[in-house]
Amino acid sequence: MAKSVARIRAEPDREPRTQYAALPWRKRADGNVEVLLITSRESRRWVIPKGWPIKTLKPGPSAAQEAFEEAGVLGSIARKSLGVFHYDKALRSGRLQHVRVMVYALEVREERPAWPELGQREKRWTTPVEAAGLIDEPELKSLLAKFKS
Repeated sequence: MAKSVARIRAEPDREPRTQYAALPWRKRADGNVEVLLITSRESRRWVIPKGWPIKTLKPGPSAAQEAFEEAGVLGSIARKSLGVFHYDKALRSGRLQHVRVMVYALEVREERPAWPELGQREKRWTTPVEAAGLIDEPELKSLLAKFKS
């Protein structure tokens, strides 16, 4: 019986849940664009700030809030999504959840010296092409590789 329970938990839910992500970016003095990656707390993989919807906020502002909480960046969030990527999130229960992530560009105007998840993640500014090489999710790689401000 325990074997079948473990198998059920390992199977992802069929219906994806939605998260909102920010793709923080800035222009360098030479005019080139950089994007900001952060590490996930558990696996330490390179990702972009993302999270579950915040009930009181629309999708773009919800993504911007995640960017502040996870990376300490503030700025102007795009109204329209850049695109979508999918991944399977391991939940605390051991179950996998299919997740659809809507990505919004966030032009960074300020980096705060302190933020809620300071010390829990690493941050790295890099070119979109270099960022694509650091990311595991194929659809997010594609979004990053073709990102222009």
